[in-house]
Amino acid sequence: MRKYLVVSAGSIGARHIRNIRILFPDSVIAVLRLNSDTSSALPEFSDLQFFSINDALLFNPSAALIASPASTHVEIAAKLVNMGVPVLIEKPFSNSMTQIKELVDTAKLQQIPIMIGYNLRFKSSLIEARRRVVNGSIGQVSYVRASVGQYLPDWRPNSDYKKNVTAQKKLGGGALLELSHEIDYIYWMFGMPQGVFCIADKLSSLDIDVEDTVEIVLLYQNPKRIISIHLDFIQRQVSRSCSFVGTEGTLIWDGIKDNVEIYNASSKSIEVANISNQADSNQCYLDEIEHFLKCVETHTEPTINATQGIDVMEIIEAAKRSMHSKSVETLTR
Repeated sequence: MRKYLVVSAGSIGARHIRNIRILFPDSVIAVLRLNSDTSSALPEFSDLQFFSINDALLFNPSAALIASPASTHVEIAAKLVNMGVPVLIEKPFSNSMTQIKELVDTAKLQQIPIMIGYNLRFKSSLIEARRRVVNGSIGQVSYVRASVGQYLPDWRPNSDYKKNVTAQKKLGGGALLELSHEIDYIYWMFGMPQGVFCIADKLSSLDIDVEDTVEIVLLYQNPKRIISIHLDFIQRQVSRSCSFVGTEGTLIWDGIKDNVEIYNASSKSIEVANISNQADSNQCYLDEIEHFLKCVETHTEPTINATQGIDVMEIIEAAKRSMHSKSVETLTR
C-alpha cells in the first residue's frame, strides 16, 4: 500500500495532496501539521493528520513531500531521511546553507532520494525552450534576461499576505528565495556561474520585512556570457518570461502564454511554438510528483537531485553576500 506524508497543508501542500489523490487514488495520505492546534480540520483528500514528527514517522510513509516554511525544511528532512524516507523538498531547499550538506551526505550514504521542488522544470514550454537553446537553434548564447513578477497580495487572494511565509524573513520569505525558480532554470540550462552580483530592496509599501525587488547578474566564462535575473512582488500584472540572445537569433520564452518565440537571423523569420498540452497550469505539478514517486519506487535518482539543490543554494548565498558587499562574489566551482 502506498503511504505518503505531506508536511504542512498550506497552498502548495494542499495542491500536493490533491495531486497525489489524482495520481494514486488508493493511496493513504497523511498530513503533518507544524502548529499545535489539534482542532484543525482534516485537509480535503487526506486520510490522517499528525501534530508531531515522531507520530508521523510511526505512520511509516513510503515518501514525504515537505511543503512547510523554508526555515523548517532541513530539520524535518533530516528526521525523515534518517528513518529511510525519501523526500521531495519544496523550493527553496532551505533559507540558509546550515546543515544542508550534512543532510545530503546522510541521504547519499543511505541511498535515500532527495528531490527539490522546482516544478518549472516540468513545464512543457520551458522544456522546449531549453531544448532549442541547448541544441544551438539560436547559436551561441551571449546574453539572457529572465524576469518574473506578481503583486504579492494577489498570490493567494483568500489569505492575508502579511501572514504568509513569503512576507516573513524568519520563515525564509523574500523575493530572492521565494522566486528562485528563475535561478534554478538558468542553472539547469547553463550550469554554475563564475560570478554573482545582486542588489535588492523593499521598494513598495507592502507590510513585509523582506525584499520585494531583486536584480541579479550572473557572469560566465568559456564562453563569456552575461545573464540578468529580475524578481519582484510588486508588478500588478503577472509576468514571467526569458529572452535568450544568440549569435544566430533570439528565443523568447513566455511562461504565462506557455509559448516559445524564435527569431531566425538568417531567414529573418519568426516561429511561434505554442505548447498546447500545457493548458492546465497544474500539469507541471502532476508531472513533478509523478516523477518523484516513480524514482522512489524504482530506486533511481530524481532529475532535480540534492546536489543540484546545493548548487542553486550556493548561487543564492552568493547573491546574499553580494547584497551586503555591493560587489561581485566569486564562485569557485
